[in-house]
Order: sequence, then C-alpha cells, then structure tokens
Amino acid sequence: MTRCAWPRRGGAMITLRGGAMITLVSAAVLAAGPFAATAVAAPPAQAESTSPGAVVANAELPQHLWLDGTGSARKLTYWTRDSADQPALSTGVVFTPAGTPPPGGWPVLSWEHGTVGIGDDCAPSVTGRSERDNGFLATWLRQGYAIVATDYIGLGTPGVHAYLDGRAEAHAAIDMVRAARAVDRSLASKWVAIGQSQGGGAAVFTASLATRYAPELDYRGAVATGPASNIVDAATLIGPGTTVGSPHITAYATYVLNGLKAARPDFDLDSYLSPEGKDLVEDAKTLCFTPLAERADGLTLGRLLSRPLAQGDFVPTARSVMDVPLTGYDRPLFIGQGTNDTDVPAPLTAKLVADMALAGTFPEVHVYAGKDHSGAMLASLADSVPFVARLFA
Repeated sequence: MTRCAWPRRGGAMITLRGGAMITLVSAAVLAAGPFAATAVAAPPAQAESTSPGAVVANAELPQHLWLDGTGSARKLTYWTRDSADQPALSTGVVFTPAGTPPPGGWPVLSWEHGTVGIGDDCAPSVTGRSERDNGFLATWLRQGYAIVATDYIGLGTPGVHAYLDGRAEAHAAIDMVRAARAVDRSLASKWVAIGQSQGGGAAVFTASLATRYAPELDYRGAVATGPASNIVDAATLIGPGTTVGSPHITAYATYVLNGLKAARPDFDLDSYLSPEGKDLVEDAKTLCFTPLAERADGLTLGRLLSRPLAQGDFVPTARSVMDVPLTGYDRPLFIGQGTNDTDVPAPLTAKLVADMALAGTFPEVHVYAGKDHSGAMLASLADSVPFVARLFA
C-alpha cells in the first residue's frame, strides 16, 4: 500500500493511504476463555452517592459477549452526568487482557461505539458487538490495553438515549474509566479515548474536556474515525421537498431527532414531523439500527418533515447539543476518514478539520482513499496503533 503525506498546514498532519490524492472541501454538504488473576473489588450493593464514576452494580459479563483475548470482563452500572450536568446512570463493560498486567497496571482505552440504536435492547453490553467491532477491539486487547466500553446514558438505563449529545456521551466515556478503576485495581490511571462514527464524534468531544472533567486521571489523547460532526449544518438543507435519503441516512435522522428531544425536552419535535415522520420517529425508539434502516427503506428525508429544519428553534437547540467543540484540546487527537464514506461523508469531516484549524486546533488527520465507513475504521489501525503506543510511551 502506498502512502503520501500532504504538506503540513498550520501544524496539521494530513496523510493519505491508497495512492490517490483528493481534495477535502471545507464546506458541509448533505450526502445521500478462562479468567486470569485480576484484582477486582467486591461488587458494591449500591453506590453511596451519585458522584461521577460511582458504581451501582458490578457483575460478570457472560462469556459469549467477551472479545477474543479477554482475561476477564465485567458489566458495570455507574453514575455519570448528562449535558446539563445532572446525574444520570449508564452501563458499560470492562475487558482486561489475559495474562499479567504490566507494572503500573493495564493502560486503558475508553471505547465509544458507533450507532446501534436508542432502545435498551440495542446496548452492546446486552446484544453484543458487530463482527467489525469485535475484531477491531480484539486488536487493541492483543496490544496489551484494557478496554472500557460505555453503552452511553439511556441505553439500558432509565430515559431515552440522547443520541449525538456529545457532552453526555463524553461524560459517560470518562466516568466509565473512573468506574472501571474503582472495581479493578489492575487498571492504570493513564488512558486514551477511541471511537467510531457516533463514537468518533463522542471521542472528539471527550478529547476537548477530558483533563478538565477528570483531572485525577492521566488522559493521554484520542482516536476518532468517521466522526459524526456538522450534523446541524447538514440538517439545515433538509425540508419537506428533500428527495435525498438512503435507508441508513433516514434511520440516522430519526435517531438525531429523538436524541435532540431527549437532550432538550422542551424542543417541539412534533411541529417538524409529518404523519409518516411521527410514525418512524416513534418506531426508532425501540428498533435497533439494522431493522430501522429496513423499516426506512423507500422513505426520503423530506417525507419525514412538515416544515424545513432551518425554521424555528431546531438549529439553535441542536447546536447546543451536537456541535463539536473547536477548542479545548490539550492532548494529541487523531482523526481518520474514508473518501468513500456515505454515512459520515468526507466533506463533513473536512469542514470540522478546517474549522478547528481556524480556531487554532490541529489534529493529526489521516485520509483513506477508496475506503467506506467501516473500511476506514479498519484501515486506520495501521496508523492509530503506533499513534496510541506513542501516547503511552
């Protein structure tokens, strides 16, 4: 595989794999096992407080949900904070590698997963993970990292999951590190955030606030592939006359609308929806991603709406929830993007990178020519594995 590096512009490193040069435009467009010995504290019957990271429940994860190479795995319920800084419950899993931890403990990766749905039955700790995610995470486990994997608030805990509420997702990922270390003394305090798609955007949010939110932890940096960003800018182009909409994009849109309502209950969602839109948005509360995309087949984005999203309070409300921060990054940030990604199109990530540069933030950007959403995630390992190794050096 060939590799060429674009010139550094204002300090940003941008690399391209696949031998083909592309131009990233800076404007958003809408696109159609046995256990190893591990020091584990006794499970608390109930957390004494709602402080971030306080553990409410701690149980062994069934082995059919383990990653390859797992030495032990436990499912936790723990306290975190939503984007309004109110206490909320989340669940998640702690995977430790087989074998003996290194001096100082296993370095930690906090995994932020991509879109699975917003219903409780969609939580990865309940249903398991895709073959893609299992292989990806097993690669990191084999490198000698413990993996802590939040489900996010509302996926298996009370309330509706506030999909793409970046601060809430980031809080859940950071507090998952706190919770994991409270029950497993084999985990080090040094950690890195890593995420894909929905979780890629969440990992960027995490990178912007990790050291301030949890100063007692040793946050080292973040890896984000196919990161959800510029969602609101894209949404302003959608109205009743919009004819664009693949099953995946339409399904994502219903989660976005539900997530905004969950994050900001005063938002008048019904005023934007057509009768068909109301039905699909309601179905999205329980249907996980694949069945929802099948349900959405043949429905364009325009058929969901009764008025344009550019009207009314959608834009200011959604910006407060979904707009990715452009500043606050005090550790290295890796962004990977495929040129053939139709779930998170390259121009959206290009605009994020360009806006960050204007604000004085320069992530390390890797572009994967010819790779789609999943392909770029897997291809990124050639670059992200050494990137993370350097963070822990």
